[in-house]
Amino acid sequence: MKLQNKVVLVTGGGSGVGQCVAETFVQEGAKVMITGRRAQMLDDVCAGVADTFPEAAHALKGFAADMSNREQVAALVEFTNAEFGPVDILVSNAGTNVADRQLDVLTAEDWDLVMNVNATGAFNITQALLPQMRERKDGIIISIASIAGVRPSALAGAAYNASKHAMTAYTKSISLEEKDNGIRATAICPGEINTPILDRRPAPPPEEARVLMLQPEDVAAACLFVATLHPRANVPEMVIKPTNAAWS
Repeated sequence: MKLQNKVVLVTGGGSGVGQCVAETFVQEGAKVMITGRRAQMLDDVCAGVADTFPEAAHALKGFAADMSNREQVAALVEFTNAEFGPVDILVSNAGTNVADRQLDVLTAEDWDLVMNVNATGAFNITQALLPQMRERKDGIIISIASIAGVRPSALAGAAYNASKHAMTAYTKSISLEEKDNGIRATAICPGEINTPILDRRPAPPPEEARVLMLQPEDVAAACLFVATLHPRANVPEMVIKPTNAAWS
């Protein structure tokens, strides 16, 4: 197993990419804590793993927390340390978008929501974990950003573009500042992924379009690759796109 006894924390772990990352990492021997705002979704993921991989049921637990709330983030880290020990790998995946995302309809409240979850939330959880990683001179931070964090997308909207650019830049800043502490950070920037966030679009895509998109397991495989590289190797940024999408 590639991640035997590694402790992993996955934010946004109740569905989509986060759920698939958690399931993949548990199968590779990791002890995984998933978090999200809705406890029932976390419970459902844990129950599904217990049914499918009963031998790994003890290695997956959930703790409800909002990454934009620093008190809840601190409680999450304390709980994870108590249950599994210090975190070796963070997959910072929690993210959101809004339906009314174009500038002529985007509200200040929706801007704050997207920035607080996608950008400030990533800062909050890494700030809580970096001290223990510095102490051990080891740690991996994987941020699930977006192609919208590499170049703006009209479809994603201004708030999402800004938040994912912030997340990508922040992740690269971690690499710059923490490399001598043995901490590696990677921004994974996927194109369209078939996850529940698609339903928040003004016009959700049809099923025939979704099957051509990236699937959560594609991003989970990328996370596993990054997480299992030799400590001497670091990928600062990785762009993944659907085969049928243009990129130049």
